[in-house]
Amino acid sequence: MTNCIESVATLNNGLQMPWLGLGTFTRDSGQAIQDMIADALSAGFRSIDTASIYKNEVSVGNALKNSEVARKDIFLTTKVWNEDQRKRRTLQAFEESLKRLGTDYVDLYLIHWPVADCYLQTWQVMEEIYRSGRAKAIGVSNFLIPHLEDILQNSDTVPCVNQIEFHPYLTQTELIKYCQNNKIQVAAWSPLMQGLIASEATLLRLAKKYKKTPAQIVLRWDLQHQVVTIPKSVTTNRIIENTQIFDFELSDQDMSIIDALNQDKHLGPDPANFDF
Repeated sequence: MTNCIESVATLNNGLQMPWLGLGTFTRDSGQAIQDMIADALSAGFRSIDTASIYKNEVSVGNALKNSEVARKDIFLTTKVWNEDQRKRRTLQAFEESLKRLGTDYVDLYLIHWPVADCYLQTWQVMEEIYRSGRAKAIGVSNFLIPHLEDILQNSDTVPCVNQIEFHPYLTQTELIKYCQNNKIQVAAWSPLMQGLIASEATLLRLAKKYKKTPAQIVLRWDLQHQVVTIPKSVTTNRIIENTQIFDFELSDQDMSIIDALNQDKHLGPDPANFDF
């Protein structure tokens, strides 16, 4: 399934999405992010994840434009922000994202957060965008089971992806099982726990056992759970390091050991209770 960096997940509409992608949240919007993406593409990454709220779509677009890698070979994801949902301007927001990115389509367009009394209407607009061909796939981010049930009960289109906070302290087992049962591909944001993995004794021990870093252990754990993973890093060495997760496999016992680290601990906002 995941034996090389070119390995892909097949979404429920047949589109192929790389198992490993580059996250760009909170990164500088100028040359730094362009250099980061250039390094990632050189290292073999073919999936770039951004969002309108990150304020870096122009830089992401410039990096893709300046790359020797063809646009058709890059899986590009962006997201509609909450205020655009509230103002019922999802379509305009999408068109603005395309303009900033300098592309006429994205591979994946996501609802960033399940804004109450908005996300169902937003999803209807997302379906229109999908039918237009300007988004090859549509999905959601930070959606819990009740939110997904709303979508499935009120729409003929099953989200292709649900991008959620997923790491050893927050395994969200029931949510992942629900997504898998409904053919919704799970993707992990903050897989490296904002750096906390470096001080987790269990991960350090497993890193020593497999002669890998704690980051590589966790990213491999993601893949073996069939979760797309999108770590972020600005340093070339770390970017390259994050690609070196396809040449080993965690045992079932060690997978269970990492699973047992779960604390149901959000490091980011809780999708059941957010106010932005």
